[in-house]
Amino acid sequence: MPLEGKMLIGREAVSGSSKPITAVNPATGETLAPTYQGGGKAEVERACQLAEAAFATYRETSLEQRAAFLEAVAAEIEAIGDELIERAMAETGLPRVRLEGERGRTCGQLRLFANVVRAGEWLDVRLDPALPEREPMPRADLRQRHVALGPVAVFGASNFPLAFSVAGSDTASSLAAGCPVIVKGHSAHPGTSELVGRAVQRAVETCALPEGTFSLLFGSGSEIGQALVSDPRIQAVGFTGSRGGGTALMRTAQARPQPIPVYAEMSSINPVFLLPEALRARGAKLAEGFVASLNMGAGQFCTNPGLVIAVKSPELAAFVEAAGDAVKESAAQTMLTPGIHSAYEQGVGRLASNAKVREVARGQAGESAHPCRAGLFATSAQDFLADPELQEEVFGSSSLVIECADQDEVRQVAAQLEGQLTATLQMDDADLDTAKALLPILERKAGRILANGWPTGVEVCHAMVHGGPYPATSDSRTTSVGSAAIFRFLRPVCYQALPAGLLPEPLKDGNPWGVSRLVDGQREA
Repeated sequence: MPLEGKMLIGREAVSGSSKPITAVNPATGETLAPTYQGGGKAEVERACQLAEAAFATYRETSLEQRAAFLEAVAAEIEAIGDELIERAMAETGLPRVRLEGERGRTCGQLRLFANVVRAGEWLDVRLDPALPEREPMPRADLRQRHVALGPVAVFGASNFPLAFSVAGSDTASSLAAGCPVIVKGHSAHPGTSELVGRAVQRAVETCALPEGTFSLLFGSGSEIGQALVSDPRIQAVGFTGSRGGGTALMRTAQARPQPIPVYAEMSSINPVFLLPEALRARGAKLAEGFVASLNMGAGQFCTNPGLVIAVKSPELAAFVEAAGDAVKESAAQTMLTPGIHSAYEQGVGRLASNAKVREVARGQAGESAHPCRAGLFATSAQDFLADPELQEEVFGSSSLVIECADQDEVRQVAAQLEGQLTATLQMDDADLDTAKALLPILERKAGRILANGWPTGVEVCHAMVHGGPYPATSDSRTTSVGSAAIFRFLRPVCYQALPAGLLPEPLKDGNPWGVSRLVDGQREA
């Protein structure tokens, strides 16, 4: 399938008129054809117009129609075949096996949401029948369901060109909720985005849905993104990226005459707590697992373990030495973009130049155009507590060990942390009391708490929470991964004393859709 270098607005392929975008192979520095002309206000206006026109029809599609559409998107992505993987490899520098796995995850989560849609539990149907004889006040017939918010703007992520991009988690959950989607594709991988966007476009046509159900725009800088978020027809935003980018969109969304929610996943350093007995019993193994997690994907994961916290001891010193040796043997990996590489170098440079931080080890130098040379650093708890800059995320294979005087200081460090996506406890049975003392603090700090694992690797399932207090995400009540992600793009509506002819299908007597319903406080059989 030849790439055309065009945006996709409804059923059309459109050339923009603003600053062009050209993908760069991060391993070689080579520019990749074709050039993509960025969009502007006219393209945003057309995409939003079509999305608004599509909403009335798309939001009331049946459960089966919508589920079949999500499955069709997955099938169309798979049908692209190896062309998709090869283009993504060229645009990101990621290895084939990683991208094939990510394609599987992308299609898997589309099918997960298809199953979620069919089950209908997301509708959260509640019926409280009329009680006309109740004293002292009768009760009217009350029925509730969740409805879609409206058109959603989704911003593709740099580090997941498939799973958090054009047809990724935000798009899948928005479409599952009944919301048309306008994607602002990431400038680092426009060819990959075009291929996936055309797959979604084909699925829209095959399933006979309104053309405005999906559009894909490109644009460098902030102009097109700000225009999208400012448009009054957009009713929610899904974003994965930097804290600066996410907070800028939040400010725009809140400044609108009608503010809207921005679900932004932004910044996390994912602390790992090494508890004493675990460190004593298996410190060398922990060091091995830690460095493997640190180096995965050149550390370009939002769940990368950027902080290690433990009581200063001979066992911790041995862990740091073993981890440092492993880091020194770590081969450099290609980073996703020149911009990410530059930011990583600056972040590691800040740590290396901080007088209160000591460098433990650096990885091997690389020969690619944008290599990630892993870094491990250490500092004391008191110096960490006194310097807020040491909490800043370094996006890449870099981690800071915090040496604490005792468990009270460990808890003090935990309490001062910003919001996180994850917090990890490396513990043995004898550490249970220590872990119990930490757990209430970590529940307030993180969306996912792990024991004896590593935070890299997010399972797409029903129980997953990929979220957390700010700045990990902009709304700690939500998740961007897993079936509960659908609730970001829904709101409840109560129908009081409506005649049967006006009731939506899932609220009608007899339960024609066969969905789970709460009737007068009891789950309907």
